[in-house]
Amino acid sequence: MARTQASPGNDTLLEARRAFFEAGRSPVGQVPGAILQSWRRCRGLGLAANARPSIEPIDAPSLRAMREQHERLWRLARAEVEMLAADATSTGSIAILTDADGWILDAEGSDAFLDKAGRVALMPGACWSEARVGTNAIGTAIADGHAVEVRGAEHYAAPHRILNCAAAPIFDPYGRMVGVLDISGDAAVAQVHALGLAQLAVAHIEHRYFDEGIVDADLLRVHSNRALLGTAREGLLAFRNGRLVAANRVGLSLFGLERGDLGRAPYEALFDGAVSRLRDDGAVHDRTGRVLYGHVDEPTRTRRARAASPITVSPAVAGAEADAPLFDDAQQAELERARRVLDAGIPVLVLGETGTGKEVFSRELHRRCARAGRPFVAVNCAALPEGLIEAELFGYESGAFTGARKDGNAGLLRQAEGGVLFLDEIGDMPMALQPRLLRVLQDRELSPLGGGKPVKLDFALVCATHRHLEDAVAEGRFRADLYYRISHHTVALPPLRDATDREARVQTLWQRIGQGRRLTTAAQDTLSRYVWPGNLRQLVASLRTLAALSEPGSEIDVDALPAYLRTSLPPTAAAAPPADADLDAITLSSMRAAVDACGGNIAHAARRLGISRSTLYRRLGAGLRGR
Repeated sequence: MARTQASPGNDTLLEARRAFFEAGRSPVGQVPGAILQSWRRCRGLGLAANARPSIEPIDAPSLRAMREQHERLWRLARAEVEMLAADATSTGSIAILTDADGWILDAEGSDAFLDKAGRVALMPGACWSEARVGTNAIGTAIADGHAVEVRGAEHYAAPHRILNCAAAPIFDPYGRMVGVLDISGDAAVAQVHALGLAQLAVAHIEHRYFDEGIVDADLLRVHSNRALLGTAREGLLAFRNGRLVAANRVGLSLFGLERGDLGRAPYEALFDGAVSRLRDDGAVHDRTGRVLYGHVDEPTRTRRARAASPITVSPAVAGAEADAPLFDDAQQAELERARRVLDAGIPVLVLGETGTGKEVFSRELHRRCARAGRPFVAVNCAALPEGLIEAELFGYESGAFTGARKDGNAGLLRQAEGGVLFLDEIGDMPMALQPRLLRVLQDRELSPLGGGKPVKLDFALVCATHRHLEDAVAEGRFRADLYYRISHHTVALPPLRDATDREARVQTLWQRIGQGRRLTTAAQDTLSRYVWPGNLRQLVASLRTLAALSEPGSEIDVDALPAYLRTSLPPTAAAAPPADADLDAITLSSMRAAVDACGGNIAHAARRLGISRSTLYRRLGAGLRGR
């Protein structure tokens, strides 16, 4: 926990140390309670207070392996670590990321203080658990499960009194501690806001964990203050079969819950009103009568076994993505052709609208090709920050730029060595980087930023986009030579509205999702006739909602379907895009249709399409903002 009293002065703190370590007395009131409790734990472990702890950092290969083991934590925390490191550079301190056992995965910031920290082994590859090195912000935050500051001589080991440290533990959505974010600096320099900055950064990291979805659960984003929705200060609560299975700190605090309540608290004990009220009205009451605003993210993934079906479900995806496409005979043939092309060293370009399953198709292609079992590295060219995409892709040497990690970065292209590199949304790659990517694809070698010897590369290439690249080339938004390099073999994934077997797809998905519930003929017909602008992703989300809101073994009729299905025009009356429309035009047409069907409600339209509100705003642009 954060300290609740003023920090003791040096004289008071030294007196407290003498009382505790020499006289064996407890200096209650002279040091924060969390520090005193930690001192007691460390003394109980027999740690020496005046000796330098023996901290031997692991070797470079072991550190790389450890970072790979914690890839998700490192990836989700990276933006926050880099932000804190930039600020820490100017304040003579460093930002540190550790795993849940206190092993340091990254340390970035002031070069001068990195050197000083190195003298006490505060560096990547070292373990700073409380049991190893005594009271310190990283280890004590892990032991207590709360954010904590440890200043100067409050450290158990006397040699560590040169440090001022503030750390906050990171929890995943299920209440498991996964790491710690720490800001450490020179004890002679006051770090007034360090603890607050660490806690704020952790809130953003924990919020980011939810962006990848919660398996088989409805995710409620709520708060009593509308202005906090969409920020790291919104409450996140995920319910599976009516029980709270995941939540962030804000979500728990809104209801006075603890992490131990996860898996036990029922929905009815927290909310006065069904989930559908929050979906339809954007607001719901809790049991105290308080109004909470927000919306519901539909389930995005499933690990349930697939049921028998006239349509083949790929084994690679049956237990993975919830919106995994069902591979019919035509797509099975496309996969086989693409496999032969990829095995011949020729790139494959996958085209398709949002929600058609471009990445899942590409992962299945990897599973079937000669490079199966080797890395599949997926890079979303539209999601990488433009200022960092070059460093992320091509890597950099130590000191290549301000904020660069001390040991450099191999880059994503080298991570794909021997396997498959998947460049998603390549149509959104900045023009300035396209020549360098082309050169890498031609020469099959790269030179990291900041110099260094060229590195030979060996990977198969799969690209994907929802854009019409030929038009992008004609308009000067995409290089013609790069387009011709990646488009030797193209695969176009059809939108769900064009599928002739929609009824079979609905049946197959419902067998997988419904858990014995039955659809009436009228309900199944309605689901089969709808155009599904969000494609399979939207269909799966709707079926999950039906299952969540119905009783096991029940029969579901038309009146239980989402409102937009019951009130929408039949597909024959809906305005269809021209037959020769490109992918961009079709996607935009579907998005506009969804906004119109939702009466201009952007949040509802985004949920209906299975995309984020920010994506919907970005794609429709200025014309949408006036709604």
